[in-house]
Amino acid sequence: MNKSIIAGLVGLAFHPAVHAIEDTIKLNDVVVTATRTPQLLENIVGDVTVIDREQIERIGAGSFTDLLRLQPGVQINTSGGAGTASSIFLRGTNDQHIVVLVDGLRINSATQGTTAYEKIPLSQIERVEILRGPASSLYGADAIGGVIQIFTRKSLSEKPLINAAVGLGSYNTKTAEFGINGGVNALKYGVNVSSLDTDSFSARRIRRGKDADDDSYRNLSTSAFAELELAQGHTWGLQFFESKGHNEYDGSNYENFSDQLLQSYAFTSKNQFTDTWHSTFKLGMGIDDLDSHAKPNTNSAPSNKNYNPSGITNYRTEQKQLTWQNDVKLPLGMLTLLYDRLEQDVDSNPGPRIKFKKERNNDGFMASYVLDYEKHSFQASLREDHNTQFGNYTTGGAGYGYRISPEWRVTASYGKAFKAPTFNQLYYPKITGYSGNPNLAPEQSRNREVSIRYEVRQFSTGITAFYNEIENLIVNGDPVRNVDQATIQGATFEGNWNITDDLLLSGNLTVQSPRDDDTNQLLVRRGNRYGTVNLQHTWGNLQWGAEVNGASTRYNDASNKIPMSGYMLVNMTANYKLSPEWKLEARANNLLDKNYILSYATSTVPYNTAGSNLFVGLRYNMKP
Repeated sequence: MNKSIIAGLVGLAFHPAVHAIEDTIKLNDVVVTATRTPQLLENIVGDVTVIDREQIERIGAGSFTDLLRLQPGVQINTSGGAGTASSIFLRGTNDQHIVVLVDGLRINSATQGTTAYEKIPLSQIERVEILRGPASSLYGADAIGGVIQIFTRKSLSEKPLINAAVGLGSYNTKTAEFGINGGVNALKYGVNVSSLDTDSFSARRIRRGKDADDDSYRNLSTSAFAELELAQGHTWGLQFFESKGHNEYDGSNYENFSDQLLQSYAFTSKNQFTDTWHSTFKLGMGIDDLDSHAKPNTNSAPSNKNYNPSGITNYRTEQKQLTWQNDVKLPLGMLTLLYDRLEQDVDSNPGPRIKFKKERNNDGFMASYVLDYEKHSFQASLREDHNTQFGNYTTGGAGYGYRISPEWRVTASYGKAFKAPTFNQLYYPKITGYSGNPNLAPEQSRNREVSIRYEVRQFSTGITAFYNEIENLIVNGDPVRNVDQATIQGATFEGNWNITDDLLLSGNLTVQSPRDDDTNQLLVRRGNRYGTVNLQHTWGNLQWGAEVNGASTRYNDASNKIPMSGYMLVNMTANYKLSPEWKLEARANNLLDKNYILSYATSTVPYNTAGSNLFVGLRYNMKP
């Protein structure tokens, strides 16, 4: 990564000026994810980023992963173009160390332990909250690296409001979206539908076999909600989200493609029983269903008896979820008592003779306390999980913040977290050098972090330093086993500077050392440095922006023998208001047409990444 970028980011992080305009992090933002209760962002002890709908439309990112890669502490890994499998590294932890929620429901795959970020359209997202750091004491298993919570489109306007957009771009990309949100007396409702169709590009850099064409992607997604106020302080709500994706991808066989369904739906009852007692009951389900198809090439088919000659595999995860949360306002602070139940069922068919169907249940009991008093902020949580597969596990965390002056604030926190083994890691059949191990223990971590932040009207800057020790790391093999330990230490720098009323400079830089304790090698696909610089300017009805995103050298393997060189990407965005309700949008990615690698398909064959590309669109947002 270019040293001048790093110098610029560090300089920005320490610039003795002042807080950014409303397009950046807002101090009056209300955050839910960090404590499971609504709290002002300025009082949060944890390391949190909030992205609202206005920012999503201004940035104009092509996908959810493109949006995430610009955020502090986030690195991404892709396996080709639009719709191909993507993963997220959060402050050096891997994708299986992140809990991802859509409207409060888990939607990750319990077989692989990952989330299909690439199948979550930005058109369906109203807001994203990213909590970096351990959160198992709030959310249970898998929150070693943090939590990413997605809130789907929702408006509580009394008047029916319509939003719509169409767009065209490189790789024969076509998008469309339409939504209507409104209310009738005590009923609020909304429906949003969007589609994406693109030819994309060939996923593999070296074309192999007969499947050496562009790998197209199609997606159709829907979200809907209804909320009825039964009486003052008492509401019932229904929430639905669905994304259907169809991918073509490169392989050693002909006609490789996959179909994936993400779905979540929930019923929520919110009740303000007294002035000091608020209760929320949620019952829902999250589904991840992946079908992969590949016409077999008998010349390259493994001889293993579990190999599937039909070329069809299926992995389906169903997660039934129940949460009962009670928030009690005390004379000083807020006490939260919570019970949740998670029932995970998987039905996998990786081979013609192998079809394993497994389930496990988890009952969680959590108590937390949050206090904001004068210059002091305090948060503590304790959780006990009872799991039918790996037994009982207790986690806890605590954090303290102190406002030294109106401009300066410091925080410190400590937390324990754990990750449950996935169903593949536990039960996968012996196929080509990989097999599950039902005796695996959960991974566990201890994280310490401190931060200092400075904020005035036109400028803000902050530094968060973290030290995360992870034990019992699960590594692939025959069988899968607990062997490794890792230490991830580093710091994230952030800065926002409103240079003039119309010109904003912002940036973030993460400097870290994510290493295997036994070998002292960098963890797979994670770099020492990565970050983003963003410049935005408003001139009348025109708003334009330029961003630089980069990362240092990473390695595709645990022994650090397959390097992936550092890269720097330059992108530009623009939007022009034709009227208060109509807007033209444009985004140009990878302006310098850089050739870079995020991951390898094999030890010698990298996945392709997008070259220079352009997207233009027209958007309509009806005003109240």
